[in-house]
Amino acid sequence: MSGPLRAVIADDQALVRTGFRMILSADGIEVTAEAADGAEAVAAVRSTRPDVVLMDIRMPRMDGIEATRQIMSGGADGTRVVILTTYDLDHYVYAALTAGASGFLLKDVSPEHLVAAVRLVRSGDALLSPTITRRLIERFAPRDEAKADLHRDLSELTPRELEVLRLLATGLSNAELADRLTLSATTVKTHVARILSKLGLRDRVQAVVLAYETGLISPGGPSGTI
Repeated sequence: MSGPLRAVIADDQALVRTGFRMILSADGIEVTAEAADGAEAVAAVRSTRPDVVLMDIRMPRMDGIEATRQIMSGGADGTRVVILTTYDLDHYVYAALTAGASGFLLKDVSPEHLVAAVRLVRSGDALLSPTITRRLIERFAPRDEAKADLHRDLSELTPRELEVLRLLATGLSNAELADRLTLSATTVKTHVARILSKLGLRDRVQAVVLAYETGLISPGGPSGTI
């Protein structure tokens, strides 16, 4: 990707926004707008088209979950959302992921981790520990027959891609996938990218959710059946 990384900061506390702006700006990340509530965040994204939105959950008028949903369903053109909150609660995280967020961070994140997270998400990766991802999806993801039917044609994937998807859904990182399958990291990334493209998914978080919703992987089990 070319050009400077551009971000919007959405939080109802001005001091928090100022702190995040200083951290990002010091690392060369352009903050295109700040928002004090979800409605302002949606408007800011539509007017400035940032690469990444740092989104608080609990805000007046419109919360961060609904704002994320509106941003991601409204043709975000590559914009990614990272949820930032002091509330490390599973149902918030899962709601954010299903709304379209690409990651979740607590507000006590270090400056270095915050900057690294923003850059990682902008590159197209998902920002959530594989272990947390699996725990959340096993607990909250329903078996959705409509989605199962919609994506039943997983035969579009090659046998290797199907294997990668199944292992990815168990919470393995790219490095772990490479080790398990005796492949290079570059090859694994290529397989993941092709899976996302063929299934029309935005990132690996969506891929994991889909794997559970369609029954490819079963809660509590190492693998599922198609």
